[in-house]
Amino acid sequence: MAAGETQLYAKVFNKLKGRSTPSLLDPLLGMGFPAHTALKALAATGRKTAEEASNWLHCHCNDPSLDDPIPQEYALFLCPTGPLLDKLQDFWRESRRQCAKNRAHEVFPHITLCDFFTCEDQKVEYLYEALKRAGDRTLRAFPSAVPLVLHSSVSYLGFFVDDSPADIIREFAVMFATEASVLADCTVKPCTKQLHLTLAHKFYPHHQRTLEQLARAINPSHSCQWTATLYSRDMRFVHYQTLRVLFQYKPQNVDELTLSPGDYIFVDPTQQEEASEGWVIGISQRTGCRGFLPENYTERASECDTWVRHRTYTFSVTPDLNSRKDGEASSRRNGEPNPPSSSRSLSSLQSLQATIVRRSVLVVRHGERVDQIFGKSWLQQCTTPDGKYYRPDLNFPRSLPKRSRGIKDFENDPPLSSCGIFQSRMAGEALLDSGIRITSVFSSPALRCLQTAKHILGEFKLEKKVKIRVEPGIFEWTKWEAGKTTPTLMTLEEMKEADFNVSLDYRPAFPLASLLPAESYDDYVHRCAVSMEQIVSTCPQDGVILVVGHSSALDTCTRPLLGLPPRDCADFAQLVRKVPSLGMCFCEENKEEGKWELVNPPVKTLTHGSNSAFNWRNWIQGN
Repeated sequence: MAAGETQLYAKVFNKLKGRSTPSLLDPLLGMGFPAHTALKALAATGRKTAEEASNWLHCHCNDPSLDDPIPQEYALFLCPTGPLLDKLQDFWRESRRQCAKNRAHEVFPHITLCDFFTCEDQKVEYLYEALKRAGDRTLRAFPSAVPLVLHSSVSYLGFFVDDSPADIIREFAVMFATEASVLADCTVKPCTKQLHLTLAHKFYPHHQRTLEQLARAINPSHSCQWTATLYSRDMRFVHYQTLRVLFQYKPQNVDELTLSPGDYIFVDPTQQEEASEGWVIGISQRTGCRGFLPENYTERASECDTWVRHRTYTFSVTPDLNSRKDGEASSRRNGEPNPPSSSRSLSSLQSLQATIVRRSVLVVRHGERVDQIFGKSWLQQCTTPDGKYYRPDLNFPRSLPKRSRGIKDFENDPPLSSCGIFQSRMAGEALLDSGIRITSVFSSPALRCLQTAKHILGEFKLEKKVKIRVEPGIFEWTKWEAGKTTPTLMTLEEMKEADFNVSLDYRPAFPLASLLPAESYDDYVHRCAVSMEQIVSTCPQDGVILVVGHSSALDTCTRPLLGLPPRDCADFAQLVRKVPSLGMCFCEENKEEGKWELVNPPVKTLTHGSNSAFNWRNWIQGN
């Protein structure tokens, strides 16, 4: 470091050592850490304990940016706690389930008091002092109840803070900004416009009505204790995507990241040219290191998940000076909104879920197919010289149904693998737990789709009660099928003999014989649109229409319902490659507005890793 910087840090140490409370720096300096990195670690961990800062430094020992003088960004929020927070978090979960994720889900419920600003690591403690001073001056005038008024527009839904209480809260924000400027030499911009607590932002316009219904279930007069909370974030990754690690991963190459469940990874979507399909390049928040990682070991996280909570100031009706002291106990007791109380009444959940049960369409891709794992020659691997089936690997199914031409009929109509059967049952179990009511089932005539539908129904105990209606109109785009003829698929009689509970009365939009080999993209899209129109008109009652098809069906069977034009053919081909086994799209009918809406599927996707073949003999001899 330059001599000037060294002198500056020395002055800071002398000031901190002169205080009555022990400095968190002393233990870190005693461990031999340089002053500038010790201060950086304290700022990155919220200045809670020297132990946390020490752990951070050990994890970041290979961080190439450890010595870079890049400060954290800080922001001040007014956060609700107690019963009001419980209601708001109910809304967060239910709005995401029914209307998909919007920008409001990126951050916890809050009112912004000061936008993000920077503060040098050695001056962070002065921000805490600024928060305490501003809070003490505002405490007696702070409103006992903050009036919240619901406001809605085509892209925004939230509560506005009105009347004189809003003026008092703005005065508190201005006081903090002034104190921070004097004490910490920071440029802080307090919020002087309309104070608001956002419920939903930048959502699909057709979700506005549902979001408003959910918002009206929130009583803004619920008891609430408000806390002013200071958060920080790493300014380098503001425009990055944040991923949360789900599974442990040990690097196979030197340019890969070590992953542990719960880690957060920052990914720049514009810098992924070097990554192959299924992989991304990211920077680990835990270590600061950059490298490749398997994308399916992660899930998207919210923006605020990586923010660090520093200090809080709690406003209450009856002042309690002990609870307002700027100390470690206060910072651990208050701050980021607590999880909802387990004593929440059943009626509150029922009121939140009191939206009308609508007619819905759940489009599901089939489970893992056997040729997906064992390749195009899978049939040769499981066929004896006399043409009989045997099981060469546990991921081959136990048996195959009978076909008119024998085992050769499976060559272009492969069954589910054992894992595919397991996936289908797991998805069925999750759908059952979600509480949906399946009223009818349609399936592509492909064996893998029929098997998926059967196993999902089996988890509902409906495999004997609900008949599967076979609709060739939602079969895969025939241009993607091998050969110059369409695959030989099972007849209805063969399906019945194989114990598939198929309907013999259903008249499909496109009979099996009408499928043409190597059809054009326009013909395929039209076929799916006509088939979906018939499927929906055949099932007028409320409830879930289950449609089991192929990866392409998630696009071609939902866009016609939503009134969207077909995708460009090239975009379509790239998109469907990314649909996993048991991938789902869920559409709900909005009868009031006479249209269908795309909403979150009732269950999460299923993610798992690969398991390669193992030859114990070669393994032993090789060692």
